[in-house]
Amino acid sequence: MAEIKEFVVNDRRKFTPEGELRPDAPPSEPKPPRPETLQPAAPPPDQYESSARLTGPQAVPDKSSEPVADASAEGQPEMPPPPTDEQTTQAKTAYDATVDRLDTAIRAANPGMERIPEMDFTRLIQSIYMQAILQLGGGAEPGQTPQIDLLGARQSIDMLDVIGEKTRGNLTTPEEQLLQSALFEARMGFLEMTQLLARQAASKQPPPGAPSGPSIVR
Repeated sequence: MAEIKEFVVNDRRKFTPEGELRPDAPPSEPKPPRPETLQPAAPPPDQYESSARLTGPQAVPDKSSEPVADASAEGQPEMPPPPTDEQTTQAKTAYDATVDRLDTAIRAANPGMERIPEMDFTRLIQSIYMQAILQLGGGAEPGQTPQIDLLGARQSIDMLDVIGEKTRGNLTTPEEQLLQSALFEARMGFLEMTQLLARQAASKQPPPGAPSGPSIVR
């Protein structure tokens, strides 16, 4: 018959059934620190020097040499650098040569046609003014429903206003009179059309001369 050896049962529980710490409980072993809490060891001083020699001035940028942002330009989009004088000259030369070839081709296809007049301040103001009038329905044929682009007309009128502000004191008397007349007539046409549309919306009746009334281009 095999010999039965005695064995001892050790209670290794730390707490009693009542939840109290047992006086003979073994001490708790400290838990190893988590990987994210470990701090990297600091390199020796010579390593800093070697890193500085390898990276040069890129390691620690000198902020004193950075350009200071203009406070007045805050909130404005960053503009690309302007073209150089050489790039500007090359672009203008190529543009003028292309325009000359285009004019020659157009006159060859249309004998007797005169050369397109050069753009100047007077033609610029007249072009923007006519664009505003067309956007207010001035180009509609009799009996047709005019297409009204109030937002486009407003931008055209504001464009004339900006030109007047930027050229103030630098225009001849005829140029100033032309600009002010174009602004006045365009603004009055804009007011007349908005009032007409307001009356039409209030009465639900088409205005005289327009069978279905002007329609707004959105």
